[in-house]
Amino acid sequence: MVVIRKKINPSYESEISSSGNNTVPPISRDMKKFPISDQDLHSFKDEFDGDSKNQLASRALIRDSYSSVLENRNVALSLPAVFNNTLKLEGKITNQKSSGRCWIFAGLNVLRLKVMEKYNLDTFEISQTYLFFYDKIERSNWFLQNVINTIDSDLESREVQFLLSDPVGDGGQWDMFVSLINKYGVVPISVFPDSFHSTNSRQMNTLITTKLRTFARDIRRSYARYSSIEKVIDIRNSALSEIYRILSISLGEPPKSFDWTFYDKDKKYREYKSLTPIEFFNTHVGVNLSKTVSLINDPRNAYYKLYTVKYLGNVVGGDPIKYINLPSKVLKDLASSAISQKSKPVWFGCHVSKHINKSSTILDLDIIDYKSGLGVQFGLNKAERLEYGDSLMTHAMVFTGVQMENNSTEKWRVENSWGEDSGNKGFITMSDDWFSEYVYQIVLDYSDIPQDILDVLNQDSIVLPPWDPMGALAE
Repeated sequence: MVVIRKKINPSYESEISSSGNNTVPPISRDMKKFPISDQDLHSFKDEFDGDSKNQLASRALIRDSYSSVLENRNVALSLPAVFNNTLKLEGKITNQKSSGRCWIFAGLNVLRLKVMEKYNLDTFEISQTYLFFYDKIERSNWFLQNVINTIDSDLESREVQFLLSDPVGDGGQWDMFVSLINKYGVVPISVFPDSFHSTNSRQMNTLITTKLRTFARDIRRSYARYSSIEKVIDIRNSALSEIYRILSISLGEPPKSFDWTFYDKDKKYREYKSLTPIEFFNTHVGVNLSKTVSLINDPRNAYYKLYTVKYLGNVVGGDPIKYINLPSKVLKDLASSAISQKSKPVWFGCHVSKHINKSSTILDLDIIDYKSGLGVQFGLNKAERLEYGDSLMTHAMVFTGVQMENNSTEKWRVENSWGEDSGNKGFITMSDDWFSEYVYQIVLDYSDIPQDILDVLNQDSIVLPPWDPMGALAE
């Protein structure tokens, strides 16, 4: 593998070079300091008081949010929730509640359509808590494995501190979803429903995080004292047993086998006995997840290259996370084709909190009129937002429709997992321009991707550092 810290997309590098001389003089340690003075504050106040619009804006915004007061009605009216290409089949809106399980919800919302179609069902839901349970125990082991791998590293090193920062958060990635299902299968939600702590995960996560950091300390201390990997493994085994106990008490123990009974749309009774989760997935869902791939848009880095992120994953021994980096236009063309030509849902990751209205019905660059209300505009492009920490993938959802005009994408229909009370009965309308700026990842079957793009999978992965924004997890 080739390891890099920085790999600039040639087109982006050219854009930077053409902007002028980029030579920056060194800053002296004893450079003059610039505190805010009384004169500065008077100047700011005079400028503010000199524009009567500021007082009007203040009266409104003191009482309510930007997303409510500054919503651009004309933009909202220009994006009706009507699409000329939608899926033939659709399940009931789901709700992740107060948890960061969106990547699991979005993935299972894609898979459930296969079951609904095969068994003539009005709707169907696969247990998110079942995968959540195994993600927690696997991610605990992933963390402990990396603690062992870095056992000789300085505790204060950036990598070790990164590992300790969030050992077992809720967020995840598509390939992590695949690794869990390939190992554990899935079950219907009727067999393993939500618990309090799966829908309100903060307390459980805080507890497990503290325990894992304690075990990390014990591992490092033990090895420093005894230099015995056997003692380290004993600590690891004891740790995982304790984590399993916490999870089983908080979420319930996942079933090893179960019966699946249901009525289809024609009121026909169906029954399947003594299924294991793997059997249920292979027989009744029947999707080859190993033939799916994540396509990303990261304009900082070279396109048509394969990327991964150090320490990103959840299942020790699972397949590594891989991304093919492509221009945003290619992602749009491939996603729209899957929806319009094959009626396939498309899992995707984005920065959902950017430019969204209060009711969570619209994602558009101009839906919140910051310029009129606050007198501000934003000047960072997509690459710069990634570089300066202003944007990254935060949430996973599913594309279920697209508006096409003259073979061009205009807007997108999005199935969310925030319940029916959010958005337009659970759905969001996304403008095509918003897609360009804030969608970072889509997932497609091999069959929906041209061979020249699939050939990128044969490359050695370029390894990005653990803290790179492409390592962000959807919550």
